[in-house]
Amino acid sequence: MAGPERASVEELSATAALSLRSGLVALLEDVVKGGASVGFLPPLDGEEAGAYWDGVAATLKGGSRRLWIACAADGGIVGTVQLDLPGQANGRHRAEVIKLMVLSGARRQGLGRLLMEAAEAEAHRLARPTLVLDTRQGDPSEALYRGMGWQPAGTIPRYAQSADGTLHTTAFYYKLL
Repeated sequence: MAGPERASVEELSATAALSLRSGLVALLEDVVKGGASVGFLPPLDGEEAGAYWDGVAATLKGGSRRLWIACAADGGIVGTVQLDLPGQANGRHRAEVIKLMVLSGARRQGLGRLLMEAAEAEAHRLARPTLVLDTRQGDPSEALYRGMGWQPAGTIPRYAQSADGTLHTTAFYYKLL
């Protein structure tokens, strides 16, 4: 698959996200099937995945979210990340990184880092210097976040459920740009 030297990262508009809906659905289905903790449980129905991306497109259109994709040399979507922008008066200085996803066959090649760098750069450009995210404790993503300077803020036990019913601890991180 595409390593970071061959991958491209681009921000998508709502219209572009809808035009790439099938690739986004395939990515979400792949990561959920692989056990990623991204808010869905397997088996993920294509209709549910499509409805999720339709909702993301609507949020993009409203301006309270940004979305990036990583594409392989052949143009296929191999990863995504989103930046959620709170609109409350007391929260316009922060943003939440959500749904960092990399296709199972494209992991461990630097794509997650490229996507995170794009989200962080946009947060900086938007004067949103306080970033937060959460991830299932013990997932490989924790090493990525720590390696990029993210600080652990704490954990909540029994926060996210797996398909087998197991309740997992979620780790919260922050980064000050």
